[in-house]
Amino acid sequence: MVEAVVLWNEPNNLSHWNFHLDPGWVRFADMVKLAATAIRKANPELTIVLGGVSSCDCDFLRNMAEQGVMDYVDVVGVHGFPLDWNHWALAEWPDRLAEAAAVSGKPVWVTEVGVSSFGAEEVQEFGFTRTLELLRGRTDRVHWYSLFDLPPSWPAETRHKEAEGSSYYRHYYMGLVDAAGEPKLAVNHFPSDGSVGFCQWFHFEDPRLDDAIAWMREHRVAYLRTGLSWADSFRPNATEWFDRQMEALAPFRVALTLCFTPGHLGLEDHHTSPPKDPQQFAEFAAWAVERYAPFQPPAPETNLQETLETV
Repeated sequence: MVEAVVLWNEPNNLSHWNFHLDPGWVRFADMVKLAATAIRKANPELTIVLGGVSSCDCDFLRNMAEQGVMDYVDVVGVHGFPLDWNHWALAEWPDRLAEAAAVSGKPVWVTEVGVSSFGAEEVQEFGFTRTLELLRGRTDRVHWYSLFDLPPSWPAETRHKEAEGSSYYRHYYMGLVDAAGEPKLAVNHFPSDGSVGFCQWFHFEDPRLDDAIAWMREHRVAYLRTGLSWADSFRPNATEWFDRQMEALAPFRVALTLCFTPGHLGLEDHHTSPPKDPQQFAEFAAWAVERYAPFQPPAPETNLQETLETV
């Protein structure tokens, strides 16, 4: 079931939103407000999450609060990778979460957190256990990024690709299971009590979908963050793939991220571009909610006699 919709992914990261085309994120703020309004009409009970903020950037959250975005969302999502990409120490997680909550006035979910095995699996093993110690009891959702390594023949979603050096190649080693399907050392510490979920992106017609579901069921994973790409919605057979993905993920509590601009609808022809018309993203968000998280009115209460008569 879809428990939440996440509006965009790392909007303060140039690899996911071209803020040079949107100084001050004014277009982004407008887009979130329009999309949230459309989602409320489609399903007023659905949790709306402000798209995961890269590096738990509280200055960006202050910007969003000043633009009134917090009036439209229920939760703030944050991301953090201090052992790989972010310029802050792992031990800062509690303070970072507290500041994000204070700045936003909202509950904070960790919608992406991870450690790569780029240099050694032992680094990831330490990072996994220590990160969970630091986050435990401080947030209602920990979405570990990720279950599977990125296959070496697939591109990572970054703007400058291999020119980023080791920062780029770390994207390929974020999984707890390697590209050949072998578990890494950190798997031995994965809790089977449903307290830790995953952020696992599925590419269009991703062949790993069934394996991911089998692994998560075996390890009693309760919740998952994944996404539907607005850009992919214009591919042939897009709805069929979206339907298959969402039907397969029905056993989990899904935080469904909506992001990536279709090139022909952007200010520039790129998935990171702000859309020319933010209302078009709102229409996509409403469509996704109506199809995959429709409002279910509460069933009328019945007394015991009425219940027995229907059995």
